[in-house]
Amino acid sequence: MGGLREVAASFVVPGPAGVAVRDRLRVSDADAAVLIEVGVFLGSLAAGDLAERSRQGLGHDAASWAVRKRSLTGRSSARWAGSVTKASHDQWALARRGQAAQMAWLRRQIASIEARLARPLGARGDKRAGLVRGYGSRGEWHAKSRRLQTLKARLAGVEADWAAGRVRVVRGGKRLANTRHHLQTAGLDEQAWRQRWQAERMFLAADGESGKRFGNETIRVSDTGQVSLKLPAALARLANASHGRYVLDAAVVFKHRGQEWLDRITVNRAVAYRIHHDPVRGRWYITAAWQRAAAPVLPLGAALARGVVGVDMNDDHLAAWQLDVHGNPVGEPQRFFYDLTGTAQHRDAQIRHALTRLLHHARRCGAAAIAIEDLDFTDGTSREKHGRNKRFRRLISRFPTAKLKARLVSMAAEQDIAVVAVDPAYTSRWGAQHWQQPLTTKTRKMSRHDAASIAIGRRALGHPIRRRTTPPPSHQSDGAGHRTAQARPDSRRREETRPRIPGPRTRSMSPDTERKRATRTSNTVRDVRSDQAWVQDSLLLTDEERCPARRVG
Repeated sequence: MGGLREVAASFVVPGPAGVAVRDRLRVSDADAAVLIEVGVFLGSLAAGDLAERSRQGLGHDAASWAVRKRSLTGRSSARWAGSVTKASHDQWALARRGQAAQMAWLRRQIASIEARLARPLGARGDKRAGLVRGYGSRGEWHAKSRRLQTLKARLAGVEADWAAGRVRVVRGGKRLANTRHHLQTAGLDEQAWRQRWQAERMFLAADGESGKRFGNETIRVSDTGQVSLKLPAALARLANASHGRYVLDAAVVFKHRGQEWLDRITVNRAVAYRIHHDPVRGRWYITAAWQRAAAPVLPLGAALARGVVGVDMNDDHLAAWQLDVHGNPVGEPQRFFYDLTGTAQHRDAQIRHALTRLLHHARRCGAAAIAIEDLDFTDGTSREKHGRNKRFRRLISRFPTAKLKARLVSMAAEQDIAVVAVDPAYTSRWGAQHWQQPLTTKTRKMSRHDAASIAIGRRALGHPIRRRTTPPPSHQSDGAGHRTAQARPDSRRREETRPRIPGPRTRSMSPDTERKRATRTSNTVRDVRSDQAWVQDSLLLTDEERCPARRVG
């Protein structure tokens, strides 16, 4: 099968190693004023420390880190200084990873454009020969050649920053910073923008520490939900409790994973907290996060011992179908719809709701695994790959592959359901080719996505996507009754189709069959020409008259 790429092996996705839960803080006006003052003060320290860390670049070492931490300790506290410096290190490392990803993307774009510029105008692509299509017109060719020079200049700048260890970071977000110059377009005034900018640049986060009271000395949440934080030295005047602490009037109740959080803090295990302000809604939130031992990854055979639910992820729904261990579809196809338009919060809620229904369906089926495609659209949204199909490129760009997979893995781990990732190559094409028409009935309308879910599940189980053709009724072991069309992988001749031998019995005669039949002789005992008309023997003849060879003596 030349021209087909090699299909990667399926694997069980490891479960999450961390937990994060959030709850609303119903603070009073006095508490909000204190939180804003503390957050703005610590945010200024974090901004200065990030700038210092960025200036050090690749020359950063443990000694320079100790100097920065001592400088911050004098103005805040040792624990706040540790949280600020760690956040600066994480931000710098994230910017470096972003630089690496941008360089890789620019190199792919440059290589793609150069390959198309080298082809003649209007040349067709050939996947088997590894040739891309050429540009459609001379004007498009000229515009792409100019864009090529622009991309090369951008790549040179990013490579220079990478070599020098220079990163470009905006505390508060680059998008919100650019919105300052387009307030009318964003529908904001300067005061509303300033509130958002201040909320994003505040710093109210502290890592936990095992062995300390309730797992965190800086931002402490007791088992009764009481929240208190250690004030920086410069703001000790705001304390309303002993040891320079401020206790909020609001109480916290973590409804989601609340028992797990309570079990950790009662034994003084580390829990990290972050307090965040949403000026649009006028609400305060607190997020608790902790690490837990990763669940052992099940072997692929053990995860698929009770079958699998194959899932095909689409732009507006999840198509799912249960398969048994032999690869046979069981029951009816299921579709779980969601809407990816609107705000990010709406899209996230839609995804969670669809995944919840999918997991409930898997539990009802008794399956212990869900098979999904290991999708990655990082290089699939460019115009060079999909041409002028703007609708399809927009569809891929907004498809939340990373978020959907992360949420599915996290939610499935709580239900003790394994997630099996399979190679997405040819699943839609082969699923429609081998499964869409055979499973379509008068009462069931099979879609291409339903057939793809079967292909995904069979690939996870280790079966070929191609279905086994059912033998004729007279050749089946149980007569004209039903017999499954699938078999185990170790069964011989399990996936070969029934050979179509030319002849009238298989209804696959060639056009010149009638011409050949007139001259072909039969190999029967009577040696009668095949073009002679067949005559029924008389029922009154004896056996000896019908077959003289049986006569005795």
